[in-house]
Amino acid sequence: MMNPLLLLLPLVAGPDFGYHHTKSLETFLKEVHQNHASITHLYSIGKSVQGRNLWVLALGRFPTHHKIGIPEFKYVANINGDETVGQELLLHLIDFLVTSYQHDPVITRLINSTRIHILPSMNPDEFETEEVPSCRSFRGRFNHNGVDLNRNFPDAFVCSNATIQPETQAVMNWINNGMFVLSANLHGGAVVASYPFDSGNSVTVTANGFSNTLDNDVFVYLARTYSDNHATMYKGHSCSQEINFPDGITNGYHWYPVEGGMQDYNYIWGQCFEITLELSCCKYPPANELPSFWNDNKMALIEYIKQVHLGVKGRVLDRNGKPISGAIVEVKGKDHRFPYRTKETGEYYLLLLPGVYELNVKVPHSGSLLRTLRVPDGTENFSALKYDLRFPNVSASTEPVASCPETALYSEDYSTSATLKPSIHGLLFISTFYITFR
Repeated sequence: MMNPLLLLLPLVAGPDFGYHHTKSLETFLKEVHQNHASITHLYSIGKSVQGRNLWVLALGRFPTHHKIGIPEFKYVANINGDETVGQELLLHLIDFLVTSYQHDPVITRLINSTRIHILPSMNPDEFETEEVPSCRSFRGRFNHNGVDLNRNFPDAFVCSNATIQPETQAVMNWINNGMFVLSANLHGGAVVASYPFDSGNSVTVTANGFSNTLDNDVFVYLARTYSDNHATMYKGHSCSQEINFPDGITNGYHWYPVEGGMQDYNYIWGQCFEITLELSCCKYPPANELPSFWNDNKMALIEYIKQVHLGVKGRVLDRNGKPISGAIVEVKGKDHRFPYRTKETGEYYLLLLPGVYELNVKVPHSGSLLRTLRVPDGTENFSALKYDLRFPNVSASTEPVASCPETALYSEDYSTSATLKPSIHGLLFISTFYITFR
């Protein structure tokens, strides 16, 4: 749980509690980097349709580059331009982290042990069009080409001919070229933590209408971690009388199906666990309500980052101690369609709840190793269990890391499958506010 020292720091501090459009957002990020250059790195992952930079601020002891053994985390907000609270919360989170560093032991250890990336606005063009706060406005939701960016990623269950937008492509490149372990994207229109899958078919959908991943236990835990540390989310109160969310969490598909969502893409092709955080019933509330949203979410935002240290991490090495890329690292019994593969550094990061697991590591054309590990809870010590694996009869190879295939990964012919019909929750939602959330 949160260190009590955190609660002694000012509740209202840092940037103004107002809405930051492109110029003021850029000014804030550049000032933070200038004033805290030793632990921050400001970079752009690409540009929007209208040419605005997609700015990311990285924080860490080694902010400019990946360091072996230090997991990478990210927050992304404003994927829909009319869902504004998330962006402002991330700006206050940035300020809180940099001003607490070397003053609060929890934040200091968190920054020293984690590389944290924050993308406050994935859809800056359309946030510019949102000038007057409105709870249920669709203006600004889509990007400048009229595309919902959270329906624009490749989907594992259905092939799409949709044109990948510049903002989507920039995030995909960011994910695929990085080493992200854990992530969350921030939305508005509800108050709930939603976890994958958002899409599904008869391969993944259960009798009660959930589309479950093989890591469902971890995803439920991650969603509960945020919800339980939020001021009210854990109570499960919905913004609508038709829908309630027990414990303040929901399986995305069970709520309502989404094809082309970002959290599914992260999990399947990015090797990164991501959940969706709905943080306000009103999508664009008046600015004077922002301090309350910050106070409600501050503890949860910090506690969620700490979960990047769950499970086990390490490297797969050859007989000479050189890293092996393209090695498959899995827990026995969790045979993913798209398994975790090591990259150039030979690193792996598996998010696992505390327990005993049999690790199955395979090097293509060179056999496999099985190792039984007792995995503790590493979050309080800010480090997952470290365990390197050496293949004594293998020389390091350059096995390519697989990428998103052209055909659906879950290739079940689901078009006639009853399991793809929306759940009761989904039907209620679709009949009222389709595309309002996520």
